[in-house]
Amino acid sequence: MKKENAYPRSFSHIGITVPDLQKAVDFYSEVMGWYTIMKPAKVEKDPDTAIGQMCIDVFGNDWEEFEIAHMSTSDGVGIELFSFSKGKKEAPAFNPFNTGLFHFCVQDPDIEGLIEKIVAKGGKQRMPIREYYPEEKPFKMCYVEDPFGIVFEIYTHSYELTYSSGAYSE
Repeated sequence: MKKENAYPRSFSHIGITVPDLQKAVDFYSEVMGWYTIMKPAKVEKDPDTAIGQMCIDVFGNDWEEFEIAHMSTSDGVGIELFSFSKGKKEAPAFNPFNTGLFHFCVQDPDIEGLIEKIVAKGGKQRMPIREYYPEEKPFKMCYVEDPFGIVFEIYTHSYELTYSSGAYSE
């Protein structure tokens, strides 16, 4: 079988549903430093508007309105925050063994400082900070939660450096 168009696509954005949109925008801007590129806005179910029809296509007809905000990381990856009036207002139970999105990961060389900010703003540190290659590479990681129970990971170094052989080798 011939590979056609096999090249790495870039990551555009991730959508996260939260119970309180403004609290999420505040948390992610203050703690993560993400830019707000579209302030919180209301979207109504209206098939006569492009956004209304698009959302009907995605969510079906069992909704009337929701709130949305768009943020961006320093490298241009979008964070699309949603808040719906219906649905559960708590994160699902942490179960990485089930099919589905498990977590996302951010990178910060000051992992200790970022974890302190997360905890101070109502988040949680899920585990001790661990080193991937003790005494070989200065790479650390930790799983945390935002104030809404959404699990994510922190790396001190890029994904490529963390997993490439030869990085930081003599």
